[in-house]
Amino acid sequence: METGPNKVIDESRQGEAVVMERENNGTGKKLYLESYGCQMNFSDSEVVASIMNENGYSTTRDIEEADIVLINTCSIRDNAETRVRNRLTEFKKKKEDNPELVVGILGCMAERLKKSLLEEEKLVDLVAGPDAYRDLPNLVEEVGTGQKAVNVLLSRDETYADISPVRLDQGGITAFVTIMRGCDNMCSFCVVPFTRGRERSRDPYTIVQECKELYNLGYREVTLLGQNVDSYRWNLTSKGEIKDENLPTTNFAQLMEMVALVSPDLRVRFSTSHPKDMTDDVLEIMAKYENICPYIHLPVQSGNTEVLYRMNRGYSREWYLQRIEAIKRIVPDCAISTDVITGFCGETEEEHKETISLMEMVKYDFAYMFKYSERPKTLAERRFEDDVPEDVKGRRLTEIIDLQMKHSLESNQQQIGKIQKVLIEGPSKRSEDQLCGRNGRNSMVVFDRKDLEKGQYVMVKITDCTSATLLGEVVEKCESAPSTVS
Repeated sequence: METGPNKVIDESRQGEAVVMERENNGTGKKLYLESYGCQMNFSDSEVVASIMNENGYSTTRDIEEADIVLINTCSIRDNAETRVRNRLTEFKKKKEDNPELVVGILGCMAERLKKSLLEEEKLVDLVAGPDAYRDLPNLVEEVGTGQKAVNVLLSRDETYADISPVRLDQGGITAFVTIMRGCDNMCSFCVVPFTRGRERSRDPYTIVQECKELYNLGYREVTLLGQNVDSYRWNLTSKGEIKDENLPTTNFAQLMEMVALVSPDLRVRFSTSHPKDMTDDVLEIMAKYENICPYIHLPVQSGNTEVLYRMNRGYSREWYLQRIEAIKRIVPDCAISTDVITGFCGETEEEHKETISLMEMVKYDFAYMFKYSERPKTLAERRFEDDVPEDVKGRRLTEIIDLQMKHSLESNQQQIGKIQKVLIEGPSKRSEDQLCGRNGRNSMVVFDRKDLEKGQYVMVKITDCTSATLLGEVVEKCESAPSTVS
């Protein structure tokens, strides 16, 4: 289970059929593209849609008119895989009625389960891993000749930097910008290094250019995206050595500053951070620029040092708390969220209680909370026994969730009476007479519509709250910067 207003895995979007805002339809062929998983997967779907669009395919929400059905997958949780298998079974039935229909699976699950899905269960015609999206048109052609098509090779340099993602129809206000791919951390519970490969960073100038283009199209918020964004490094090795003396270097702090300077009206966020890479220079840049949101997602996973060692996280409880102290010192009003995994291999009751005590010390604004679920190919599967009973995992998870709900409510109550800058994202889910948007701390704020429009910044006085949402009233509109940048 996960909580928090901006879920890493947004349950409301799982299985969403993605449709492009603008497209170039050259052949009349239709693509039905369904996405599961995290923000990275939805960003990847934009890349896939762009590649297929350049090859003559337009997108559709109606599977009945599709020539190609692609499903972009996540391999993090059991229930995600179950949902995907069920959908593929449904697609297989549609293929019986329409033998010309091409069914393919993309992403993390594709790489891990290629043999069973393609050969044993015969649920798909093509399989493409996260680094093989450029090859999709060729794979589709292969299927057209009666062959099964597979490309799950991992790349050391693929970043799709030269592909301008065709934005999905999500309102045109906020956008994800992928700055790097892969992960080198090798946490023992995680399958990402095996499905997405080693870390590689995008050219910073292509990132800045993409952000400028988004701003000129009317977007007012970008989220810098990657498996671990603060390990971003351009022309630098993981040890900080310069690769090419003739080229400039860029670290994550410098990249954030470059994006922040695009426009003061372009709000900048970033996704998952690994504690070991959350350096003071990143925090100092956050404090320097008003348009860099004071919000950090800093996954702890466990509050016990021994469990962290088994997880191969690379830090201790004490070291993590030092990073929390640095955040609160350098960016005083920064909201902090986290990930917590309960019931990891060998976790004792005492170790669980240390997670509870750490949460009490930090008082996270929101958290994403999970029961440990063993994933094939991970270091944990090979080295440890998944020996915590399910009922114990469930009870511990409930304790963690209950505590976090209490802390989230307390955090929101502390915002009552404050005036906060909010970017309007659109109508509230509950009423067309109300609008909603996020403040810099990533909290959702709901207020009366009046004569306001999405994409505007407004100052909102917070008057009430729930554990997940702030309620307020608009006190003024904000002056806008120039609508375009060069």
